[in-house]
Amino acid sequence: MTGNKKMTVPDASIGVDAEQPLAKNYNASITNFGTQNNLQDIKSPVNSGHLNSGQAGLETISMDELYDAVYPPKIPIVDGLIYNGTYLFVGAPKVGKSFFMAQLGYHVSKGIPLWGYPVQKGTVLYLALEDDYARLQKRLSRMFGTESTDNFFFATKSKNLNEGLEEELNQFVREHKYLRLIIIDTLQKVREVGGDKFSYANDYEIVTKLKKFSDEHGICFLVVHHTRKMESSDSFDMISGTNGLLGAADGAFIMQKERRTENKAVLEVAGRDQQDQRLELNFNRQLCIWELTKAETELWKEPADPMLDAIAKIITEQRPEWRGTASELLVLLPEVDTAPNSLTRKLNISVENLLLEYNIRYESTRGHDGRMITLTFQPKTEE
Repeated sequence: MTGNKKMTVPDASIGVDAEQPLAKNYNASITNFGTQNNLQDIKSPVNSGHLNSGQAGLETISMDELYDAVYPPKIPIVDGLIYNGTYLFVGAPKVGKSFFMAQLGYHVSKGIPLWGYPVQKGTVLYLALEDDYARLQKRLSRMFGTESTDNFFFATKSKNLNEGLEEELNQFVREHKYLRLIIIDTLQKVREVGGDKFSYANDYEIVTKLKKFSDEHGICFLVVHHTRKMESSDSFDMISGTNGLLGAADGAFIMQKERRTENKAVLEVAGRDQQDQRLELNFNRQLCIWELTKAETELWKEPADPMLDAIAKIITEQRPEWRGTASELLVLLPEVDTAPNSLTRKLNISVENLLLEYNIRYESTRGHDGRMITLTFQPKTEE
């Protein structure tokens, strides 16, 4: 974007920083992480053959095996707001959902913070199935001028879920290594034809299919949907369809206005990987962008962990990598009073905090000399 005219991050004068303490700025490019899906291989009992299973029995994992596994950290798309997984974005017709989708997609594709929330840069695919390319061109140029990006892709036609949409998306994933976000606008355009379209089972199955795809590829699906006309004291009860949609999703955003013609809206957020929030927004009709005016719910921040703080003092830009056993690491951490096995388990559990809060990538591998720990400083990249 050129100049300040098209900036979508609000000025400090509206009080965003005072109202809303944000997580530590994390704005690294996805290219720093090597692969799109995982930041490291999962060293879990599932992969190492320790899973207890039988032909007709349950697949189980013990608590010991669970603690000894290392799962890849869940990297936010927009820190504190949206993560990998499948989310619903719900609002009444003409409330401004498509403008928000374009705004979010543009920010993610360029790695620009949204309302002060750090954004993880990556490729974005926007299935604008209720638009045409001429309308998209006009809308985007009003929002962002002529400043564009080759990281933001659009399609106005696609197959539905039972006629080949998954194959189309798989091909796009193969061709775009750093895909982070797929927006489907709207759910109705990709619903399967036939069957009981409005049963709980059908709604649950639709979102489950999308969630399976997003989990397998380590991306985020944001699915635009409509509210029902019937009012409810709980905003999330206003999602059109059955509770199966929300039940299968990782979270939901509900955008509401008191009157369709006004500029003010409330965005309510609920999900498995983020705190419930209520954001007050204002639509800037000149720039056609949504601006944050107030965050009613302050984000809770986990207290600092003394052990992780101690590790951060020895893994720095000056000493960016260390490799050894848990016992050898404890020698460098005299203030940490714990057993080597407990240290390893604590690191297994803290892999996400280490990366997001301390910029340290953790890997655990088993070799001839036993289990080895690798800690690597992962510098941020600035736009």
